[in-house]
Amino acid sequence: MRNGLIRGIPLYLMILPGFLFFVVFKYIPIGGLVIAFQEYDPFEGFLGSPWVGFANFQRLFTDQDFTSLLRNTLILSGLNLFLFFPAPIVFAVLLNEIRRSWFRKSVQTIVYMPHFLSWVVVVSITVLLFSTQEGGINNLLADLGYQRVELMTNPHYFRVLYLVQNIWKESGWNAIIFLAALAAVDPTLYEAAVVDGANRWRQMWHITLPALKTTIVILFILRLGQVMELGFEHILLLQNPVNMSVSDVFDTYVYRNGVLQGDFSYSTTVGVFKSAVGLVLIILANRLAKVFGQEGVY
Repeated sequence: MRNGLIRGIPLYLMILPGFLFFVVFKYIPIGGLVIAFQEYDPFEGFLGSPWVGFANFQRLFTDQDFTSLLRNTLILSGLNLFLFFPAPIVFAVLLNEIRRSWFRKSVQTIVYMPHFLSWVVVVSITVLLFSTQEGGINNLLADLGYQRVELMTNPHYFRVLYLVQNIWKESGWNAIIFLAALAAVDPTLYEAAVVDGANRWRQMWHITLPALKTTIVILFILRLGQVMELGFEHILLLQNPVNMSVSDVFDTYVYRNGVLQGDFSYSTTVGVFKSAVGLVLIILANRLAKVFGQEGVY
């Protein structure tokens, strides 16, 4: 046993950074959730700050902005779940159907690239292209005699813009795990289907998609756990006073009314609420998956 432990030292060292990351940034901060039940004072600390029970939660649920925040968050989450989430699956399935290796790899590389751009760059490019007065696309439309598109200042375009940017930036990267699942499919299944007279669509429906079923279910359950997380940086960069009615979500609300004003207890309260919603959804979705005979996350 001792020799086995010694031989495993290189592996333990490889695991150590990831282990420390989760301990320091995920598990230790859990203790800080107690400030959601306090009127936290940084100078008094956890032990000296007065306890207020559920007063912060009452403040959150009775806030006049709570309904609009919840509505905006759920609408954007719904767009992510039902339009953004399937996009990598569709891309992976279509890419899997390409038989020319050089073309498939070229497409993969091109579609992966946006993932490595920061949201600052993506939103800045959008502003440069669609700014009402100086945007390149709007200038072109004006030169051609068309009306300028107020993409950045019209609230009706915000959700579409948010969704399209998400799909453009992250679909290729998120497709990696689905492509890995498809790589494990036995090629003889496709050969047998061809012998039986199945065309490409039949092969896709009866072989490719069933091979992805377990992966899709697990990732969908995990995605439900992030239903209240929309990407703070992305939304904050797209947000402006004109589209605030549709762009203000819990993350931006906490930043504006909690962090900037130093109200750490209230910020933590919103975080606890969001985490509780995600946890409940994961548990329910996992049980539902078990009912239908699918593998869950636990």
